[in-house]
Amino acid sequence: MADELKTTKPAFKPAAVKPAVRPSTQPETRDEEPETGYTWRDFQSDQDVRWCPGCGDYAILKTVQRVLAEIGRPPHEHVFVSGIGCSSRFPYYVSTYGMHTIHGRATAVATGLKVVRPDLAVWVITGDGDGLSIGGNHMLHILRRNVDVQILLFNNQIYGLTKGQFSPTSEFGKITKSSPYGSADWPVNPAAFALGAGATFIARGMDRDPNHLATVIRRAYEHRGAAFVEIYQNCNVFNDGAFFVFTEKETKPQAALFVEHGKPMVFGANRDKGIRLDGLKPVVVDLTDGKWSVDDLLVHDETDETIAFLLTRMFDDPRHLELPRPFGVIRAVQRPTFDEVMRQQIERTIEARGPGDLRTLLFSGETWTVM
Repeated sequence: MADELKTTKPAFKPAAVKPAVRPSTQPETRDEEPETGYTWRDFQSDQDVRWCPGCGDYAILKTVQRVLAEIGRPPHEHVFVSGIGCSSRFPYYVSTYGMHTIHGRATAVATGLKVVRPDLAVWVITGDGDGLSIGGNHMLHILRRNVDVQILLFNNQIYGLTKGQFSPTSEFGKITKSSPYGSADWPVNPAAFALGAGATFIARGMDRDPNHLATVIRRAYEHRGAAFVEIYQNCNVFNDGAFFVFTEKETKPQAALFVEHGKPMVFGANRDKGIRLDGLKPVVVDLTDGKWSVDDLLVHDETDETIAFLLTRMFDDPRHLELPRPFGVIRAVQRPTFDEVMRQQIERTIEARGPGDLRTLLFSGETWTVM
């Protein structure tokens, strides 16, 4: 089987057999259908979606289904692995293979799956609590090992499933049921965490901009290695409006910076502001006063770790922003993947020493009999 396993992701092309299309009542996000022979409905399961009405998870689900249709691989070639939390119900709602695992361990299960089945597209669905609290250690290792999976982390800065306790990403001083006098914890910065762990792909999107989010998720799929995508997701029951400054049309142009590789960092309602470096410090400049021009701005480079560091640290409290929050692909570089290196080691060992025999191994060397 080893010689049959693919070490690269297949090109996007229609499958030979197209599964039946399920009827749906979900509204289309856009009119056109991809040219792969699939639509998002092909990836819609027959399960009732049981999130709270108005939850941002609905938009993310629909966006992922759209991307799967655009990719063009048949449903049985995708596996969604989740842990515990509201977001972790995701595998029930996509018509693919799926595994609903235990709290914080989705990344560990996904690692094992990818190693033994590299031909599958493996997706990890997790939340800020599941992925960065009890699952923080496993998240660290899947990123540093560069396992070839796509990790979508839904960040709503709260524990929603357990009814509104502060989470690892909740802001300092957050008043919740478990912190009635304000959280004393300093929040985890997910993108900075991923960069520190050595992630080869880091991106950020939002539930209320599905077209941009679809582009980011598609890029994550195309990346060879561990792709970490933080998604700002509104919990309208227990933490409503946590990211509205970034997602709503009145404030979004001033608060959100959409970065693109090779392009200067420009933002603002009229594209009238930019980011330049003052020494090693990013600062906001006005492009209309004649003092600065686009040529003076910092140009985004996905391969530059210093730029990635600066972008992940642009993380001011949204109640009093000094810098805009970056969205898009922050970091994208290539290095060998854990699953590929392991397969190569196994293949070389078998070639040199033969396939081996478990019984022979167990009874070789020193053995003894317990009386």
